[in-house]
Amino acid sequence: MSLSTKLPQTQIHPSSQAPRITLEEFLVLMETHHPFAAVLGIQILEIGFGTARLALPPNPNFQRLGGIVAGPMLMGLADLAMYAAVVGATGNAQAVTSSLTMNFLRKCPPGVILAEARVLKTGRLCAGDVTLTAQGSDVVVAHSVSMWSLPRLTP
Repeated sequence: MSLSTKLPQTQIHPSSQAPRITLEEFLVLMETHHPFAAVLGIQILEIGFGTARLALPPNPNFQRLGGIVAGPMLMGLADLAMYAAVVGATGNAQAVTSSLTMNFLRKCPPGVILAEARVLKTGRLCAGDVTLTAQGSDVVVAHSVSMWSLPRLTP
């Protein structure tokens, strides 16, 4: 038996299924199990099956020299957006980041930053990407690619 036979893998078609967690359920999950996420004040706007849309509000404390949004803030936004998309696709709230690559494409101006996450593959490892834009602009300021490990859920 090959490894691919043992582990179920799914190609994600975002609009084909309902999310495995509602927005309301995800907000409760964040409050009860991930209170550290509130530090950035990120707003979870939408969760779909393998998709998520989040917003990082403007905050002068998030800026670095030159008045641009600091990279760690963008990485935190991208990581949380992908977590929401993975849980939306799998229902597994125990998912953890196994790798994250962040590409900063241009200076990120202060203001609301939007994150659009999509899961590209699910299985014991999930893969996906996140695109970050400044609100009101279609110009991509950063792009993240990450892998997520899904621990087996015990009954």
